[in-house]
Amino acid sequence: MSAGSAAFGHTAAPHPHLALSTKSIGNGALWLAAFLSGFVIREPAPYELYMAGLLVIWLACGLKLRREFGPLIICMMLYSAGGIASVPLAREFDVAVMYMAVSVFLAITSIFYAAILADDPQRYKTIENGLLASSVFVAFIGVAGYFHLFPGADYFTLYDRARGTFQDPNVFGPFLALPSMLLIQRLFFGRLKDNILTLLMLAVLLLGIFLSFSRGAWGVLVAASLVVYLLALITERGPVKRLRLLILGALGILAVLALIAAVLSIDSVAEMFQQRAKLEQPYDAARLGRFARYAFGFQMVMDHPLGLGPLEFNKYFPEDEHNVYLKGFTTYGWLGGTVYIVLVFWTLASLFPLLFKRRPWTPFLHCVFAVLFSHVILSAIIDTDHWRHVYMLYGIAWGLIAADKLERKRMANAKPKTNPKTLGTISAWYQISALRSSPERDR
Repeated sequence: MSAGSAAFGHTAAPHPHLALSTKSIGNGALWLAAFLSGFVIREPAPYELYMAGLLVIWLACGLKLRREFGPLIICMMLYSAGGIASVPLAREFDVAVMYMAVSVFLAITSIFYAAILADDPQRYKTIENGLLASSVFVAFIGVAGYFHLFPGADYFTLYDRARGTFQDPNVFGPFLALPSMLLIQRLFFGRLKDNILTLLMLAVLLLGIFLSFSRGAWGVLVAASLVVYLLALITERGPVKRLRLLILGALGILAVLALIAAVLSIDSVAEMFQQRAKLEQPYDAARLGRFARYAFGFQMVMDHPLGLGPLEFNKYFPEDEHNVYLKGFTTYGWLGGTVYIVLVFWTLASLFPLLFKRRPWTPFLHCVFAVLFSHVILSAIIDTDHWRHVYMLYGIAWGLIAADKLERKRMANAKPKTNPKTLGTISAWYQISALRSSPERDR
């Protein structure tokens, strides 16, 4: 076991109170990292500055890089290498260097999240709590800013759209998707009278997503909600509880429609909604609009194995790529573009079998998978390359994939030392323990 594990209270210590204290400090530091992920209105953001220090401390304590999440490490290294190789091609060298520095740093943060969850998957609770606290605060700021509820509220809007503490409404909205799924799932498995606060928090998040007027965020919310709901129906074995889920689903749709209708009664909101609700905007179908740039861009990178260089695409076209897969090739070359696609499919394929296993963190994993899957689709029309929460999603995904692999190895190593009857008892005990500690049963 690593020194980092010992430092955060995973081994027996002569001073148990000290061990508990250091573990609490470690969890508190992780909670703050998740909380600060919602504050990216300036660069470098508080999240980057804090994570830089946190990474140094955890690595100094011996945080393990395990082979179980080796695919994430390899893909992130190759992806970054492709981008670094394209830097000399950029016309603005200093800008390109800074862009790639951020890319490499975010790649390291994804590996960090994978490492801490592989070491102790129960840390998902700390990340969940930090994200929920951050998202509710950020969404409230965005909603209050949109309705000008305090002086200087315009700072938290952009183009008459709520952006909260983000640079762009198109990032603000999708950031709120994972916390929204976590709250929706609580409603699925908890009693209504115990979830009044959950309902209020969810209303704030949904209102924030709506007022971002981001079509991508709306799509992510709908797609992720459907995935989480279907997974809940599929994995719930009790007929009575399935019927409850069906009723809750119908009531949830009605509640969301009522919330939207109430907001649309405000003329300024209705006008913006009518404008943004169109599937195709003028800048999408123009001669060199978003969709035309996709075709021209992929044709161009065929002649540039190293890519065009960071932030060079808009030197040839009116705007940026607005497609992370195209950007993978234009900014990170053939190597980076190919590796990113491999990472996407490898991650989703590795996550899928875990969705139907009973683990204490399975409900959390359902939400992560749903939001990550939705972002994979969204990335075809929006550039998600430097979205902090996307890198966090990949890190969380691979951390839980690694945790499952490590658990299976421990069970396999126990087989030669235990007769089949005893092993069956151990396996049954683990399943019961997982169910008892599952959020589904706690709520």
